[in-house]
Amino acid sequence: MVYSSAQLVEGRRPPAIRRCWLFLPGADRRSLASASASGADVLIQELEDLTPPERRPEARALAGEIFSAWRAAGIVAAVRVNPLETEGRADLAAVMQGRPDIVLMSKVAEPSQVAMLEKEVEELERRFNIPAGFTELAPNIESARGIMQTYAIARSSQRVTAVMGSTEDMAADLGAPRSKQAIELSYARQRLHLECTAANVLSVDCPYTFADVSGCEADARYGRHLGYVAKSAVDPGHVAAINRVMTPSSDEVREAFAIIEAFEAARAAGKDRARHGDLLIEVPFYFSAKRLVARAAELGVKGA
Repeated sequence: MVYSSAQLVEGRRPPAIRRCWLFLPGADRRSLASASASGADVLIQELEDLTPPERRPEARALAGEIFSAWRAAGIVAAVRVNPLETEGRADLAAVMQGRPDIVLMSKVAEPSQVAMLEKEVEELERRFNIPAGFTELAPNIESARGIMQTYAIARSSQRVTAVMGSTEDMAADLGAPRSKQAIELSYARQRLHLECTAANVLSVDCPYTFADVSGCEADARYGRHLGYVAKSAVDPGHVAAINRVMTPSSDEVREAFAIIEAFEAARAAGKDRARHGDLLIEVPFYFSAKRLVARAAELGVKGA
């Protein structure tokens, strides 16, 4: 993945290794303050669904203090604002003073919404003496219309470093009953990841919105099988399971090294492929193994 200047802000965790994105009630000071210990790579002060409208002014006033605390703990500080068509501009005018690393916006269905968000953020960066390009954008796609335009949304601004999927709003838009198995969301999840990959931005899988940790882990594993390396959460109790799934294990790293060694030995012997157990290793599999080892090293996995 190629990083833009916004993605390479000194000291900021790179997008490709932001595994768990945790949403937090925007006006709940205690939850916001304690979240630094959750293990999430990205913490999100949520100003939409998790903050009642009457408490949004209170939430906005907390932003600067909270973002500073999160960054001091080595965590990427994010905020999700309402659409600009509703309270988004009021959200931005307040929270941008706290210099969020990422601004997410809910209910994005058109590239033009991202273009308008970018314009607002640029103006506020100038007003508050924030370095140009400091603020990343992460559109939150929550409708069938948005899914159909994921690639265009992801490419609508150089500031877009991630696109996030949705659970409840997406199912509601599809008119589909919610289930723990999330069958109703399968196509939307697959398409969002595919289009983000084509656009060269991080895809963030939708949150598991039931309470059980085992179900969250199973849902995260399904997302990982689709190709996701990041997932959002609405429960701090789910963070450890998501991180576990989205981090290569020591066994996976050992297997990847064995694949690399076998393929390189085969090539040195003039063969087109290698065999490792029942696996026929060709070029794509070899490069996948090398990417896994590199990712494991970035995440500090032993043996990588």
